[in-house]
Amino acid sequence: MIINKYSKTNLKTYIFLTLVFLLSIDHAQQKGLQINDQEYFEMPGLNVMVFHDYYPDGHQGGITIIQNGTRVAANGDLRLEPAPGQWQPIPKVGERVVDLNSKKISVPCAYPNPDRDRKGFNPIIYPDLSLNYAVNVTAEGSDFRITVDLENPLPENWVGRVGFNLELFPGELFGKTYYMDDTPGLFPRQMNGPIEVDPHGILEVKPMAEGNKLVIAPECESRRLTITAEKGRLQLLDGRAHHNNGWFIVRSVIPAKATSNAIQWLVSATVLPGWTYKPVIHVSQIGYQPQQPKKAVIECDINQDKSPLSILHKILPTGKDKIVLKSLPQVWGKFLRYQYYIFDFSAIREPGIYKITCGNSQSQPFKIDNNLYKKDVWQPTLSYFLPVQMCHMRVNDRYRVWHGLCHMDDALMAPTDTLHFDGYEQGSSTLTKYRPLEPVPGLNVGGWHDAGDYDLRVESQAGTVRILALIYEAFKPDYDQTTINQVKHLVELNVPDGKPDILQQVEHGVLTILGGYKNLGRLYRGIICPTLRQYVMLGDGSTMTDNKVYNPQLESTETRDNTSGVLDDRWVFTEENPRRALQVAASLAAASRVLHGYNMNLSEQCLQTAEKLWIENQEAPRGDSNKIETLAELFLATGNENYKQMLIDMLPAISRNIGRSGWVLGRVLPLINDSTFSDSVTESIRTFYQRLKENLKENPFGVPYRPNIWGAGWSIQNFGVHQYYLHKGWPEIIPADHMLAALNFVLGCHPGSNTASFASGIGVNSVTVAYGFNRADWSYIPGGVVSGTAYIRPDFPELKDWPFFWQQTEYVIGGGASNFMFLVLAAQEILSESN
Repeated sequence: MIINKYSKTNLKTYIFLTLVFLLSIDHAQQKGLQINDQEYFEMPGLNVMVFHDYYPDGHQGGITIIQNGTRVAANGDLRLEPAPGQWQPIPKVGERVVDLNSKKISVPCAYPNPDRDRKGFNPIIYPDLSLNYAVNVTAEGSDFRITVDLENPLPENWVGRVGFNLELFPGELFGKTYYMDDTPGLFPRQMNGPIEVDPHGILEVKPMAEGNKLVIAPECESRRLTITAEKGRLQLLDGRAHHNNGWFIVRSVIPAKATSNAIQWLVSATVLPGWTYKPVIHVSQIGYQPQQPKKAVIECDINQDKSPLSILHKILPTGKDKIVLKSLPQVWGKFLRYQYYIFDFSAIREPGIYKITCGNSQSQPFKIDNNLYKKDVWQPTLSYFLPVQMCHMRVNDRYRVWHGLCHMDDALMAPTDTLHFDGYEQGSSTLTKYRPLEPVPGLNVGGWHDAGDYDLRVESQAGTVRILALIYEAFKPDYDQTTINQVKHLVELNVPDGKPDILQQVEHGVLTILGGYKNLGRLYRGIICPTLRQYVMLGDGSTMTDNKVYNPQLESTETRDNTSGVLDDRWVFTEENPRRALQVAASLAAASRVLHGYNMNLSEQCLQTAEKLWIENQEAPRGDSNKIETLAELFLATGNENYKQMLIDMLPAISRNIGRSGWVLGRVLPLINDSTFSDSVTESIRTFYQRLKENLKENPFGVPYRPNIWGAGWSIQNFGVHQYYLHKGWPEIIPADHMLAALNFVLGCHPGSNTASFASGIGVNSVTVAYGFNRADWSYIPGGVVSGTAYIRPDFPELKDWPFFWQQTEYVIGGGASNFMFLVLAAQEILSESN
């Protein structure tokens, strides 16, 4: 059946309005760059942001250029090194000053930055330099001028070391050419050197080119960028010399005695004539079950004020298309920098392969299929990603070894009064019987590496254990594709061993938590390598250490039994954190339930430890939501009336925290059998849902998405899991739609031009260049789930094809991939029930 809501009259109107729109675009381009109400320069096809972002460590900061809809350059600012990395000084940034009359934006900056100097997460040691300066950007038609003014000349010992850097995103430039003055060059895919020693004795890469005028990608109209140094000279550097995640860098060195206009560049970015943002059609990259809501989100140019004709095609076995629905989508409105429309095709239920077209844009093909979630969706996470991330194991996969046996020398007690470069902090005491750098036994078992960092955070381990336990408890997936041998520390992928893989993974996570508690007498905060050289290591985790416990009595070349004189063992950090301890207790209580009957000894240990942690931390101030969740899991694990009464007594706290902890209560209410308590909780749920519905109106994707620098994939999956339990507990109040929207968000229905599924290898188009331990190979781990679309301030969503953006494509262990598994299995169950 063809459903057609589109008439010839509407078509004529649509064509007329499109012509008017294109004429308005041309007029705006002729006006050149203007400062908009968000205080950045814009014209169709070009945006220049001036210190809107604050994360230069992640290549988000300084002057940023978005050319023809793509971010091509960032971090335009004074830096103290030719090619700085993550742990090198960045300035303190002042308030932006906007002069609309002169089309000028200025930002005062200063070194050192007292907020970063030896403080906070990723502390930086600043050199002895006091430098105040201002970066200025002035629009000149469609070009813009960058100048830098210094308050005082550089100290003599800093002349030649401070320069203005602009970073060029490499992923857009590999294989493209450039001219430096009249000399041609090519942007290489790999860093080629040569490396040389600079006048200050520091290893630096030799400039690729030097001159006064750089033309980037002259052969590519959409990426052509011209930078002219009106003072001094330009250097083109390969920022990957020291850092695999570096970008190409254009740099001008501050000359001696310079103050006003110490740097003066003119930048010209080629803009495609009549450029407008091409519609992007966001759909689930795997498709939909026939009975579920099916809504494509169509992302258009901000000036698109009329619904674009959208067409649903069924792709036939012959390869021909059959139009099954044609209509004007519903106007949703403006979000970030785009105009959004909703194309609802829920009425189409016939199984098959489909695609959506909108003008010259089309979606990837997707399925409508009753068996959509039963195969090749959640399974890769369990049969690839989780096994590959397993620590203290060798992981084989047919001909491949994902990594060798690793970290068997875990772990040395962290030194006191230590602030680790990854944020771990050991106070004035080890909080244990162990002295600093003394080996702690029993930690070389269990656990999953946290993304590409190879550390074990207790909350990540516990969060993964809990969600895996809840998956097994709710859906019983007796899936077996992996052999896991804890005695031999060996994993064989794609080799069944007769045991449910998910229970073996719960077991593996529990082993690291209990190993820490038993041997330390408390939970560990984290286990992590001690040096930056180890931390930034890419590749096989078995090469991070020698797998032999450190023995201070041996020379670095000596070994004895299973010890060595090499001080490369990871450190274990401890802390006093009752709220985190309660989170772990809740996870262990859940694990005890599913391990019962599978590994009775481990099940009993989990429950005993969970109850000890509750006793030790129940009186902690604040943390009410953690107490509620822990009590609920303990009550479900034991049926103990004391836990039931404690929950009833916490009713006021439950009402206050219903948005955070209400999801755990639907499972326990039938067991509590207290009508007053149940009625009060239900009323709180009803009130909470009214607030939630208002929050969900903030964006067109049907999830609580508030963009931030770090992708929101994890939090939205977490939201989806909670929505499942809220729906199951109160189906008359909360529909399943929000849970399904969270799953679709991860599977491709999210903002930005990259419509990929966040789950690697899942769906037609997915993130297959990701921030895992194999990122230097531009590869991925099947079933891993990345952080997702990042936010370039103030309004640009981005998901680049680039393996070194932890804020976009990092595989997150704590609740990431495991939450994805939960959502897929939950969707399968809910939709099967409604069929």
